[in-house]
Amino acid sequence: MVNTTIKTTKSQEIFTAAQNLMPGGVSSPVRAFKSVGGQPIVFDRVNGAYIWDVDCNKYIDYVGTWGPAICGHAHPEVISALHAALEKGTSFGAPSVLENVLAEMVIDAVPSIEMVRFVNSGTEACMAVLRLMRAFTNREKIIKFEGCYHGHADMFLVKAGSGVATLGLPDSPGVPKSATSSTLTAPYNDLEAVKALFEENRDQIAGVILEPVVGNAGFIPPDAGFLEGLRELTHEHGALLVFDEVMTGFRIAYGGAQEKFGITPDLTTMGKVIGGGLPVGAYGGRRDIMSMIAPAGPVYQAGTLSGNPLAMTAGIKTLELLQKPGTYEQLERITKKLADGLLKVAQETGHAACGSHISAMFGLFFTSGPVHNYEDAKKSDTTKFGRFHRGMLERGIYLAPSQFEAGFTSLAHTDEDIEQTLAAAKDVLSSL
Repeated sequence: MVNTTIKTTKSQEIFTAAQNLMPGGVSSPVRAFKSVGGQPIVFDRVNGAYIWDVDCNKYIDYVGTWGPAICGHAHPEVISALHAALEKGTSFGAPSVLENVLAEMVIDAVPSIEMVRFVNSGTEACMAVLRLMRAFTNREKIIKFEGCYHGHADMFLVKAGSGVATLGLPDSPGVPKSATSSTLTAPYNDLEAVKALFEENRDQIAGVILEPVVGNAGFIPPDAGFLEGLRELTHEHGALLVFDEVMTGFRIAYGGAQEKFGITPDLTTMGKVIGGGLPVGAYGGRRDIMSMIAPAGPVYQAGTLSGNPLAMTAGIKTLELLQKPGTYEQLERITKKLADGLLKVAQETGHAACGSHISAMFGLFFTSGPVHNYEDAKKSDTTKFGRFHRGMLERGIYLAPSQFEAGFTSLAHTDEDIEQTLAAAKDVLSSL
């Protein structure tokens, strides 16, 4: 039996104080551990595949700051590049050559992108791309999928998955009906439902936006033919197809899900990896569409810190590291070992479970499955997941504190890390 006692005195003290300072004690809801029980651990530092909390406990990390840490936390080459950039200043609010460099790298890598605009978060990118979709098509309605999360902007908080799902909130108070009245929803992986929406709303739909691989309702890959079908439907109806690759971009392939599946959308949103751990977002796509963005065109969007030199520097270095030979083969190998191992352990210990992986993303649901969409994911035993999460935490394994979040691996994870994780999982699941 692995020692299941960890000291959390300082974490508890800090989080208790935080609850008087910030709503729920956190700056983003899922961090509060509401769905898994107990109090969150308070981080002190990160390095490679590991995190240390304020009580000096060490954990193997499978959250990776929710995706950006694909090369491992605090990669020495990224840190070195940032030190050099800091000497020149933290923000310009003016053009810098670093924007050109990262823009060229993104355009070269991502099939759909001919021009790109940098912003500061995935939420901001999705807000901007929605405005652009509507302006380009002169239509108002959009289709999104249940359980897909595109940030916390009003028009996207409809069956939005992620933190909303974790907290059991179907929407959010304060969102006016007028903001979501043009947002249509369909189950992920259900082409017939999308066809029906297009038929019911002929010449009114600006476009379809989706996570090509869902990461905000747990990890859910697309069924065969689903992405192809969406591409055909949007072409047929004169609508735009938008891939939200904030999670999948540069993670499941260097060119994202669109490279992996061979489907080119009209527009793409990105974030996380292209900031190398610093706040960043971006959106891009066909030149004729992107040329509508101010100051080239009439669609307004701006941001003082957009394209700031630190985020650009970290992104450039991260993408350089990802271009090294064997990178994605290693990510696939290590993630497969983890994902397959977790399923095997669950089966051996008598638990209903299903899950899968693609490159450096994975997921595990406590349901017999299969899971094709958010409704399927909601059949999971979230109480069991909460107990599993706590047990893994006590054994030095840090997983996302929600059944409805994907997991992430990195180039820093070793075979020994995976073996230690699987041993801990077997120990925990044997006792549940």
